[in-house]
Amino acid sequence: MTATWRLRPSNFQHEKTGMNITSSITDGNQNPFDLDAFSQGLYIDGQWRASTSGNSISVVDPSTETTLTSVADATVEDALLSVEAAARAAPSWRDTAPRKRSEILRRCFELMIERSDMLATLISKENGKALRDARGEVAYAAEFFRWNAEEAVRISGEFGMAPAGTNRIIVDYQPIGICVLITPWNFPAAMATRKIAPALAAGCTVILKPASETPLTAYALAAIYAEAGVPAGVVNVLTTTNPGPVTAAMLADPRVRKLSFTGSTGVGRTLLAEAAQNVISCSMELGGNAPFVVFDDADLENALDGAMVAKMRNAGEACTAANRLYVQSGIHDAFVEGLAKRMSALVVGPGADHATECGPMITRKAVEKIDRLVTDAKDRGAAVICGGVALQEKGFFYPPTVLTGVPPDAKMAHEEIFGPVAPIYRFHTEEEAISRANETEYGLAAYVFSRDLSRAMRVAGKIEAGMIAINRGLVSDPAAPFGGVKQSGLGREGGQHHGISEFMEAKYIAASF
Repeated sequence: MTATWRLRPSNFQHEKTGMNITSSITDGNQNPFDLDAFSQGLYIDGQWRASTSGNSISVVDPSTETTLTSVADATVEDALLSVEAAARAAPSWRDTAPRKRSEILRRCFELMIERSDMLATLISKENGKALRDARGEVAYAAEFFRWNAEEAVRISGEFGMAPAGTNRIIVDYQPIGICVLITPWNFPAAMATRKIAPALAAGCTVILKPASETPLTAYALAAIYAEAGVPAGVVNVLTTTNPGPVTAAMLADPRVRKLSFTGSTGVGRTLLAEAAQNVISCSMELGGNAPFVVFDDADLENALDGAMVAKMRNAGEACTAANRLYVQSGIHDAFVEGLAKRMSALVVGPGADHATECGPMITRKAVEKIDRLVTDAKDRGAAVICGGVALQEKGFFYPPTVLTGVPPDAKMAHEEIFGPVAPIYRFHTEEEAISRANETEYGLAAYVFSRDLSRAMRVAGKIEAGMIAINRGLVSDPAAPFGGVKQSGLGREGGQHHGISEFMEAKYIAASF
């Protein structure tokens, strides 16, 4: 940190914002951490390989802006080698007994839990995520392997008589084929396992392209998969600074039959157009603009607890983050006071520091976007209750911020903030809350707080979103289908059968005996 912050032995305060900021960077277990161990090369066909270009990608610590290490920068040729490896491995993996696949997935879960401190530290280093959030992510990410290990042995078909009585109807579910998986930087472990685990359970082989900002976690997980017994070629991992041509080359290969993407709606539209050329099945988890609705009869402390989770999980860098907080007039002022008090008390600092509660944003560009949205809201008359001033120090920090009086035409009312900023809007009636919640092209997640369960369920039924949380700030669960409506995506991940179904095709057989 620079001298413009008043350093103290353990923590200090930023002079402009008064936010508590930690001063040291540590790993998860206070021991030296060899980041180079996770940058051995591209992971193709069970081997670590240098890129055919010989180029590399620098991995930057968002907390310090220093380079942690570098990873290989894949080319189109590398991508096609990955498809070839996945194609070679496909027949054997498809024919592997479901119980055997289940046991391998279960071992992936066990190894992730055993290495959870290492993985959490790695996430905090490359992503900037607060260590407590990183630990939560690792537990969540590992659970997809345990869940899908159980699902792998429960893939069933259908058998029945045709209505005409002329034949039997048999429906078999088979792996869809080679899958290209593209994941973002904000949850480098969970976004990968949420796709890889069901794909492997279904009998598919995959090529994972993680975000170039956070590649180390993906490579660390690849080593764990191999140790757990995943055969060579079943999972391949490549990183690239040229994602457009690399992805296009894979989608142009007729052996690729599935694309699963998590990222922005804009990029999702482009990928859908490319996938259409070969009629590739697509799952899209895209942008969000989640409303957080608090009625007068809500339990105030529970609503504040929920807001802190829904807004500040991963420092607001989540597609499910509460982006618009609608609070009914009778409870509005108390909610604003309580939220500002909690947000102001958060410790801001390097992700790998044990004391940190809010880490940095992923890049300087991300900070600039947040600052632009806050400045626009202020220019339109919004009041800053806490925060609201970008931290111009080393590292990509933005303070937890609460705004009130944000007008409906403010840009942050329509754009995903992806940061620790909570704009609070006052509303008066139930109908107004529903109408304003739906004033967006997105429909991923929403939150409703009310002691009146009848009203909460009624409102949840009318809000246009794929996922609704009632009286809680956390909606994601490996056992529940994750996904949105409208411009927030296509398909579902997770759930009792939804997630694995995305990686299977139904084959109908008409049989006469």
